[in-house]
Amino acid sequence: MYVLPAAPSAPVTDRLKRLPDYGPGPAGHPLLHLGAVAAAYTMLQIFLVLPGTGLGWDETVYVSQVDGSPAAFFSAPRARGISYLVAPLVAFTSSTTLLRVFLAVLSGAGLLVSLWVWRRLLPLPVLTWAGALFAGLWISLFYGPQAMPNLWCAFGSLTAVGCFLRCVRHPGDRRAAVGLVASVGVVALMRPPDAAWLVLALGGAAVLVPAWRRVVVLGGLAGGALLGAGPWIVEAFTTYGGLLTRLHRASEIQGGMGWNIAIGDHVRSLQGRMLCRPCDMAWEEPQTALWWFALPLLAAGGIASAVRAGRRDTAVLAAVTATGLALPYLFLMGYAAPRFLLPSYALLALPVAECVRRAFAQRPDGRRPLVLIVLPALLLGSHFGVQYQVLGSVLERNHQVTKQMTEAASTMHRLGLRPPCTLTGPLAVPMSHYAGCASRQSHGHDISITGTGLRELARRDEPMAVTVRHYQRPPSWARAWRSAPLKHLPGYRVYVAPAGARGGAAQR
Repeated sequence: MYVLPAAPSAPVTDRLKRLPDYGPGPAGHPLLHLGAVAAAYTMLQIFLVLPGTGLGWDETVYVSQVDGSPAAFFSAPRARGISYLVAPLVAFTSSTTLLRVFLAVLSGAGLLVSLWVWRRLLPLPVLTWAGALFAGLWISLFYGPQAMPNLWCAFGSLTAVGCFLRCVRHPGDRRAAVGLVASVGVVALMRPPDAAWLVLALGGAAVLVPAWRRVVVLGGLAGGALLGAGPWIVEAFTTYGGLLTRLHRASEIQGGMGWNIAIGDHVRSLQGRMLCRPCDMAWEEPQTALWWFALPLLAAGGIASAVRAGRRDTAVLAAVTATGLALPYLFLMGYAAPRFLLPSYALLALPVAECVRRAFAQRPDGRRPLVLIVLPALLLGSHFGVQYQVLGSVLERNHQVTKQMTEAASTMHRLGLRPPCTLTGPLAVPMSHYAGCASRQSHGHDISITGTGLRELARRDEPMAVTVRHYQRPPSWARAWRSAPLKHLPGYRVYVAPAGARGGAAQR
């Protein structure tokens, strides 16, 4: 006699559907709590980071593409997402202060949206802690009002993982499906390589977990990546000679992608080094990396807490995706920058928040020893104190660089340089933005002209300047030009063509 097989007691899909839905309820109002975290994040940026900060090297490249000034050379690894983001503002004003406020408000909104997606996946206290922990990092605060893409990759990655989980739990959630496409597209628009690793992590999870194998999920990942990376791919064919050529050139500029253990570089960069290349600095402040070493342990503790609470998929997927996004920066690049790991920090904030919440949770009997209240509070206070210390030193260096670039531009203007003009030589890219000139380089990562082309450019009537460092001599065609030392940049000197480069040629 044929006997029907016994049905499983709880199929995977049923278990997923029965997981709790953390919507508004007695735990509180998500918009109020998460909005407060986002508002505090924005206000801290405005009061701590904004005053006195000028545009950095990379920012001048991105902003110059859309602000009407001479566009700096756009190298192969860069994507234009951040230029599109700031275009609505910089098209009408050149004020760095307004740009900073604009980005601070947008980054607060980005944090709110990326946490809001998770409101039906995680309890409100966990999301509140996650937002506060991520927003409290000096890296998150510093790059909030910066015209840089990494923070937006963090928000996009956090949103994408949340939308992914909502899609696989509730196939009819159309908003989550649209959010998945949009969030992956944002990451791809900002940094295509980050999007590739994000899609690899989430796509791998969708394939490995049978209950997650959904066409809408895999299609959303692929569609979002293609839509976001579309401009970068088109530009590869129109400007760089093809996609493979651009990828090869991007790898060259980044030092060649290969096996490089950069963990030590990232640890040292947490002292406040914005770009550790080469990372030969001494590790003089180990307290700045204590939280970094504790991060895997706290995440593991958070995963254990989430498993006990029936939220294994959320914590594990966030941690796995964070690891996937960190792998290329930790093991495939020969240099480091703290901003590279922002997407991983945003995702790891979720399991870490699970751990922190458990540390502050009461026992079933309602009792808590005083030490279990004071000790976590002291540790968190010390952590945020170190973040504030590093942020202060980073801002001090930023103010110094801003002063140096401003004074260099003033020196060139006193020598008669006026826009429209061209600037070449070391530090020409950031200096050109402050001086109102175009930058042209005949060597280095920003090569956009040959040496012969520079010499021909010097024979025209357009004003031109050449910077040199360490007392090196300028090109032969610029040695008769007026020159002056850049006092705030020891060892640097600038040569300016009098009344246009043709006048300099006549003097020769």
